[in-house]
Amino acid sequence: MTNRSTTADFVTAFATGWPEHQPDIMVLSLTTQRGVQDFAFTKEQALLIAKTMKQTAAKLEQPKTA
Repeated sequence: MTNRSTTADFVTAFATGWPEHQPDIMVLSLTTQRGVQDFAFTKEQALLIAKTMKQTAAKLEQPKTA
């Protein structure tokens, strides 16, 4: 398991794309306070990530109002 930090970086922007000469991968770029991090995914990995995000998002509670 990956060793995780006790503080969280918040994503302020992201972009996805496909390298011009590598259409078999998807690149996800995340911008945090520490800079930009790029991740490359295969189609299967990208679909699994999307499925997991959809399931997690469905479990989110409504935002609390003041």
